Amino acid sequence: MAAPKTAEEIRDVNTRYHTGAASCYDAKWGIDWGIVGREQVLTKIEKAHGGPLPHFGRSLEVGAGTGYFSLHMLMAGAVDEVVCTDISVGMIEALRANADRLDLEVTTEICDAEALPFEDQSFDLVLGHAVLHHIPDLSQAFDEFFRVLRPNGVVVFAGEPSRNGDRLAQLPKRAATTVAPAWRAALRAAPSKAGDSDGGACNHELEQHVDVHAFVPSDLEEIASDAGFEDVHVRGEELLANWFGWTNRALEATAAPEDVPQLWRQYAFRGYLALQKVDRSLLEGRLPATIFYNLLLSARRPS
Repeated sequence: MAAPKTAEEIRDVNTRYHTGAASCYDAKWGIDWGIVGREQVLTKIEKAHGGPLPHFGRSLEVGAGTGYFSLHMLMAGAVDEVVCTDISVGMIEALRANADRLDLEVTTEICDAEALPFEDQSFDLVLGHAVLHHIPDLSQAFDEFFRVLRPNGVVVFAGEPSRNGDRLAQLPKRAATTVAPAWRAALRAAPSKAGDSDGGACNHELEQHVDVHAFVPSDLEEIASDAGFEDVHVRGEELLANWFGWTNRALEATAAPEDVPQLWRQYAFRGYLALQKVDRSLLEGRLPATIFYNLLLSARRPS
């Protein structure tokens, strides 16, 4: 299919892709619903916020997917009440299934981030993970985030791709693709089929069209400031962990999922966690945000 050009086409392809991918999304991205996942979420929010995580009353997650961020924050007691939105009915169904399994109460709404169906000044926190790069009109979306936040309310977004970090990530991806046949042979793994991990071949074709932005820090700072936010901060996250993670993910994507041994998956996951700690203790905060793969944004609505 041709790349979407209009805002409506971008919304449509994102809706169709994420609905098709919802049932296998947690498995594809290795989402953990235990203490490891909770620590990942809370650490990311704290890094974005720039300090210890405060307690929030009512939060709104935009593009919540299967609920990874909001449900973990609710289990950790970091928020009292969560409202989760997504443009995809499939993702909302998967989120509700996760909430039911975890015995959590959550309010959900299928809606567009650029037109939120909520009253003015009705939330203490607006957050999202890996969602801004899917939204066609970010200025309109940030106007909506500002509108629904109470005075002194906070907006936090994590997992947004940096332009330079994304370019650097192509190196391990290409290297992994080169050695993938030998890697599969060593594991006696059959080649994958298109769509094995994201809803089938037709849905797989949509994936290349769902990302519409990659950012430099000043992009996000300007958008948030123009919407009226203050105390705007953009930080970088993951360099070594990203290279390691994308190498392994690119290798795994070439093999039938059932042929990838559990021992390999444990090595990949534990190695990623270990390098996250190296990034956090040695590199993040010392190197320019623009070279990291992920960007974290925090800002505050004035009192």
